[in-house]
This record gives sequence, C-alpha cells and structure tokens, in this order.
Amino acid sequence: MSGIIGTPRSFHKRFAFQVEIDGLGSAAFRTCSDIAVEFADVDHSEGGTLIPDKSLGRATVEDVTLERGATQDHDLYDWMLDCANLAINAGLVDAQYKRMVDVVQFDRDGTVLRRWRLHNAFIKRFVAGSWDNEADENVIESVVLRYDYPELIQ
Repeated sequence: MSGIIGTPRSFHKRFAFQVEIDGLGSAAFRTCSDIAVEFADVDHSEGGTLIPDKSLGRATVEDVTLERGATQDHDLYDWMLDCANLAINAGLVDAQYKRMVDVVQFDRDGTVLRRWRLHNAFIKRFVAGSWDNEADENVIESVVLRYDYPELIQ
C-alpha cells in the first residue's frame, strides 16, 4: 500500500500569471496590470497653414504591477535586495541588475496563452504579503517592475 494520499500541492494552479526572470527563478501571480506604451502627439504648423501636421512624439512605457503572488524560493526578494543595496550607494540601478522578465499568461488547463518579454526590467516596488501559517509558499502582495519596452513573444 502506498503511503501517499491525495495529490501534491501546486501553487501555480491558483494563479493566472507566472513571471520568469532571466538568471533567476519564477513566481506566480493572480493579477497583472496593463502592459502599456503611450506615444506623445506632436503638432507642427508650418508656413501659416491652418491644419497642423501631426506626428508621433516620445514613447512612455508604464510600469507593470503584479499582485497576489507566491514563489517557492527567495530569488525575487534577493533581486530586489541587490537593486536596493546598489541604489542606496549610487542612486541608480546598474545595468547588471536589469533583467529580461517574461510575464506568461496561462489558460486554466496550463496552456500558455501569451508571453510578454519586458526588456531591462528592475524592481521599483516590492511588498511582502501577510503571514499565513496554512500556506507553504513565500507570499508576495505586489511587485512593481520598471522596464525599457515590452515585446510580445507568443
């Protein structure tokens, strides 16, 4: 007779998004904010024309907020701590602490629906979750990532 009853716990079943960090582990989250890029508009009026010529201006990339997460390791926290220690000394996040981050959205059956790559990301804000004696994963309330630009991979 086998001594195992039931099925092993998998925290990924409760979460819709997984974050895979280049060179580090992964964490799962229930919600992910918009991945958004907005372009400024520029109007040019030349030679007294009444209708301005319209063109694109600078792009603004919004930060991504991941909420209600869990992980089985400390990699995300360690990355945040590295960025914090560097920022305390220099005031800037060094390029070596910027990472490629994939935000992966899963269907209920575990199939990958979409994969976004956030280039040169670093942690802007990290909020540890409340403690729960019945949970066996490291809970993360929210993580805000700042990055250069998004790329749709899948």
